[in-house]
Amino acid sequence: MEEKILSRTAHIGVVGIGYVGLPLAVGFAKRGFKVSGIDVDTRKVDFINRGRSYIGDVSDEEVAPLVRAGKLSATTDYDVVRETDVIFICVPTPFDEMKTPDLSYVIAAARSIAPRLHRGHLVILQSTTYPGTTEEVVQPILENSGLKAGQDFYLAFSPERINPGDREHTVENTPKVVGGVTPYCTELAALVLAQLCPEVHKVSSPRVAEMSKLLENIYRSVNIALVNELALLCERMGIDFWEVIEAASTKPFGFMPFYPGPGVGGHCISVDPYYLLWKARQYDFYTKFIELAAEVNQSMPYHVVDLVSQALNFRGKTIKGAKILVLGVAFKKDVDDPRNSPAERVIELLLERGATVEYNDPYVPRFTVGNNVFRREKTVLNSRPLDEEILHWADCVVILAAHRPYDFRWITERASLIVDTVNATKGLGHNPKVFRLGAPIGNRR
Repeated sequence: MEEKILSRTAHIGVVGIGYVGLPLAVGFAKRGFKVSGIDVDTRKVDFINRGRSYIGDVSDEEVAPLVRAGKLSATTDYDVVRETDVIFICVPTPFDEMKTPDLSYVIAAARSIAPRLHRGHLVILQSTTYPGTTEEVVQPILENSGLKAGQDFYLAFSPERINPGDREHTVENTPKVVGGVTPYCTELAALVLAQLCPEVHKVSSPRVAEMSKLLENIYRSVNIALVNELALLCERMGIDFWEVIEAASTKPFGFMPFYPGPGVGGHCISVDPYYLLWKARQYDFYTKFIELAAEVNQSMPYHVVDLVSQALNFRGKTIKGAKILVLGVAFKKDVDDPRNSPAERVIELLLERGATVEYNDPYVPRFTVGNNVFRREKTVLNSRPLDEEILHWADCVVILAAHRPYDFRWITERASLIVDTVNATKGLGHNPKVFRLGAPIGNRR
């Protein structure tokens, strides 16, 4: 196995070729490995085999030559696992309506791999999860094959570190963390990862590696909650919190800027804290600090709707019957990923209060809300062209994601009223029709 890895003749399988799995598969294929992607989504499989990408962080120009060279392919058939030497599991790990971890995708992947596992196989779980998943969930399923982890096959956990929309920090230059169920499992997994990224940090166990991923994202969740709470306070105190952050950021040590907004989204920051909260209860431990941060972040969509109500009140209007245009439903700037986006809750709350809502997002052509306790009716919205007609139609424009294609000066000149939740209109001068989250109520600009 070591010789195959070093000579790059090892055949790599990637289960789950989405936002995490596809960049990983492309990265290894670019380094000469033969890579087979496995996914239940036939659309993704078809895209790959036609040399096309379906996520913004990977271009068609990267995929096509690898497919033509026979280095990258995709299939829905798990039988390809028999031909591989290394398997990465990169499937989603969401939570359910009660915020309980949903490991069904991980379990399904492990169950599909187990009967096809062979001696010498290396399996690396990358899906974000709670400490203990690799050894308590995945290992027993794989050992149903009759093979023993650390002896007949090798098993490790290495957390994904994908930051959608980030062109600087990629799967090929972001340091890796890895922990195996035995020391040699760690060494072998580190050797594979070193072919993709030379900086690999080895830890003593999968549980340490799993916890490190949660720490990374909970760190962000807690700090975002801090600035969200301070933004609400500054609104009441008549202080522009964005100016406060700018001032504090001049300190060259002991401070890192985080920014308030309409809430947190994506697959990590909005989900990971709940994985640890759930696991901690098994140990009669309650992570109050982490749960409080999650509570603050979850409250922000409600505050955004309150801001819209205040802004409309200044114009003698109410939310009921108002026409609202939302700009940006992706979970953050310049990505095409709407998973767990705060825009979902904002739109649901606006609809439930009687508003008519349209949206524009150059990266998300269709957006679904509802079918939950906040709005029972499932509603599918299509992105509307951003033109003068829609801006004149709207009683209020709500900016939730400051995508680069947006010309905010042009938008501000044509919109009658704006609620800016991400400071997108910074630098445009005082404008009484712009209401900003985190700015004084009576003097929004």
